[in-house]
Amino acid sequence: MFLTLKSRAIALAAVMALGLTAPGILAQSADTVVGRTLDAPINTKPVEDKFWWSDEWYDKGIIPAPENHAVSERQVSYTNPADGTDVPAILYRPETQGKFPAVLFQHGRRGLDPFVQRLARRMAARGFVVLAPDVYEARFVEVFPLEHDPAMEGDVGAGIDFLLKQPDVSSSKACVYSHTRGGYYTLRVAVDQNRQSRDVACYVSFYPHWQDPNAVEPLQVYRYHPDLDRLAIPTMVFIGEYEQYQRRRSIETAVRFMKEAGRDVKLIIYPGVGRGFDFRPPNVRTFADDLATRDSNLRAADFMRKHLQ
Repeated sequence: MFLTLKSRAIALAAVMALGLTAPGILAQSADTVVGRTLDAPINTKPVEDKFWWSDEWYDKGIIPAPENHAVSERQVSYTNPADGTDVPAILYRPETQGKFPAVLFQHGRRGLDPFVQRLARRMAARGFVVLAPDVYEARFVEVFPLEHDPAMEGDVGAGIDFLLKQPDVSSSKACVYSHTRGGYYTLRVAVDQNRQSRDVACYVSFYPHWQDPNAVEPLQVYRYHPDLDRLAIPTMVFIGEYEQYQRRRSIETAVRFMKEAGRDVKLIIYPGVGRGFDFRPPNVRTFADDLATRDSNLRAADFMRKHLQ
């Protein structure tokens, strides 16, 4: 027997009134909303609040041309002086002659595999020298680890030192660019190592893990890492509308408190996409994945270039 739309609405209201969660119904917190309801208003946000808006495009059809470069890459390594660990990495740079700003890309739990390497390569194509350390290979850690070895934070920090010494780097500081657990590694490098005061100009991350991976479950779900209350450099974060609830909640909560503290932070949530929209393989990619990936790549590049001048 099929329920009418009205009957379903009544049943859902009854379930919500009782504080229950029916099978197939996603419970949502007050500060995290997934998807759009059928009666959501048509966009009422004032134009001046639409950060993506462009009169030049809307009225005149003018689209800024992205900076594009063919990219070369080479295998390198450097030493973490804290314990002498040799850290392998890939150094990407435009084939164009000249010097370019420095970006350190830090992989997450899946490691620096071919899908993830594309993220670093795409940013180098925008006109940056990008160092991508492989901290799992350095520590003989299998990909998708559950626990976190804090020594890896030192490996990432040493990568900043190595990158800024490269002769083809034009900036005196680097921006850190990451995804998933890499967002935690780079957060610790910026704040705990105090590099945001001298070596790191900005922080960019895609769906970052903003909690200590070794923390207990309640902290993973309901809290963000306290380093975020001290992250003072310009910050840009990208997530998909269908990001995992426990990850999205901590990100949104941290961003809210950072904004209330007057920090320069921007959270961009792309509609219609979920986790890993920027590296999903071609056979499962959607049109929305590609739109979000291209837009986020250009916005991240513009953001980092602005803060590395």
